Amino acid sequence: MSADINRFIVKSLAEMNYDTSEISDETPLGPSGLDLESLALAEIAIQVEDEYGVRIDEDETEQLALMTLGELAAEIARRASLIQAGGK
Repeated sequence: MSADINRFIVKSLAEMNYDTSEISDETPLGPSGLDLESLALAEIAIQVEDEYGVRIDEDETEQLALMTLGELAAEIARRASLIQAGGK
């Protein structure tokens, strides 16, 4: 599931006109990598919620900038599996 989420995020970033040609699981989302702006992080959070039912609170978006693409995909997969299992 994490690989599907990874592809979804990359596709979403490409649709927002970010250069995803050299992106990998280790690419940081924040300043030392993709340098996503807070508005882009919020947009990713909304798209993830719509696609996977996983909620990323507004106060968590700053933490997203500290993650790599792989870490974000893994966290979304973790939350999605909790939802599917009937947890929070």
